[in-house]
Amino acid sequence: MNLVATIMLIAALLSTILALVSFWLPLITPDQEKLSPYECGFDPLGSARLPFSMRFFLVAILFILFDLEIALLLPLPWGDQLPAPLATFFWASALLILLTLGLIYEWIQGGLEWAE
Repeated sequence: MNLVATIMLIAALLSTILALVSFWLPLITPDQEKLSPYECGFDPLGSARLPFSMRFFLVAILFILFDLEIALLLPLPWGDQLPAPLATFFWASALLILLTLGLIYEWIQGGLEWAE
């Protein structure tokens, strides 16, 4: 048996075993908390359809955007080893300037204020 077939067989076996264990293991000790529909620690007292503020979603999107910015700038030190390090610096600076201008625009428009 060659190496690729062996690795595929091990991966298939391991995933099958893990899938079976994940179905079997939670059924061992069912208790009152696990059998209840709400596991958050309190009983539901009202409607679950309360609207969220759009500002919450805006702040969440901004967090994701700036989190992705860090991921995009992570290879920057290795980009300095390229034949044209000024191009790397230009594109990284352009990304930071664009995101900073967007953040300033949202701040001026009042999109980051929690109180209305």
